[in-house]
Amino acid sequence: MQTNTLSGGFDDPAIGSARAFRSVMEAMARPGTIQDIDGALPPAPLSPATGTVLLTLCDTETGVYLAGDMDCEAVRTWLSFHTGAPVVGPAECMFAVGKWEALVPLSNYPIGTSEYPDRSATLIVECPKLAASGATLTGPGIKEQAALSLPEVAGFQANRTLFPLGLDFIFTSGTRIAALPRTTHVSIPASAKRVS
Repeated sequence: MQTNTLSGGFDDPAIGSARAFRSVMEAMARPGTIQDIDGALPPAPLSPATGTVLLTLCDTETGVYLAGDMDCEAVRTWLSFHTGAPVVGPAECMFAVGKWEALVPLSNYPIGTSEYPDRSATLIVECPKLAASGATLTGPGIKEQAALSLPEVAGFQANRTLFPLGLDFIFTSGTRIAALPRTTHVSIPASAKRVS
């Protein structure tokens, strides 16, 4: 067992989780903005940002799906010890964690129902980097438009057509996060269209 499996949580849980929750909410309210977030030191392959999001949003009633290399004993033990969250399959999860290629297809996850659109999954996507460039974002919380380095465009466009159902996304890299709620329109930047 890695030494940080049972450590690596918030030094001060009340202050740490409150600070992290504000970062997550700010990222969701302002899609495409990149926020700093820290406080957790989870075992690899979780980044500090992903670990902090999990500590902040998960509890004993929050099913978490660990995709690809995230599904390892160190992560399972750390998640269970710090949050009590059960590890479940993709169809039952509230949160799914992994790299993009391990998380797709998006049709694996609950998108909510007409009576309960909030009963959908949020995907926490580990990215090699986050940059304010790439896909163009418009919609609620964005003054005119924003840009974010997304792993693809088509999946997010298809997800938007499901509104008010659909998935929400949190992107993590190192100690930074960005978010893409289902209300956001995603398009290919005009400059990229001209090149191709």
